Amino acid sequence: MKQLLLVFIGGGLGSIARFVLAKYFNSEATGMPYGTFLANVLGSLFIGLILGFAAKSDALTENQTLLLATGFCGGFTTFSTFAYENHVFLKEGDFLSFFLYAIGSFVLGFTAVFLGMFLVK
Repeated sequence: MKQLLLVFIGGGLGSIARFVLAKYFNSEATGMPYGTFLANVLGSLFIGLILGFAAKSDALTENQTLLLATGFCGGFTTFSTFAYENHVFLKEGDFLSFFLYAIGSFVLGFTAVFLGMFLVK
């Protein structure tokens, strides 16, 4: 039960942080979801740092890892919003934005995870 509560708290905090980024960085003028993009890339970096640090040392307990990686990063990043935003680009025929957002998110997301894990080694 304690672990569920930790994931719940971390997820709530991550969701709030993502909401704030989307509120201030998503562009209504251009339709580009910069906030979602930023949340996904930063979340990838955070999970790389957290899980890399947890694997490297015993400094993080299982509960702390659940709070930070599963909870916070899980709530902070969002695949469903990413998928929806790409759907909108395709529906509007904005193939350039779709390509830049989709490929950029994958490339920078993976790079951020590897960078995070590299930085804690």
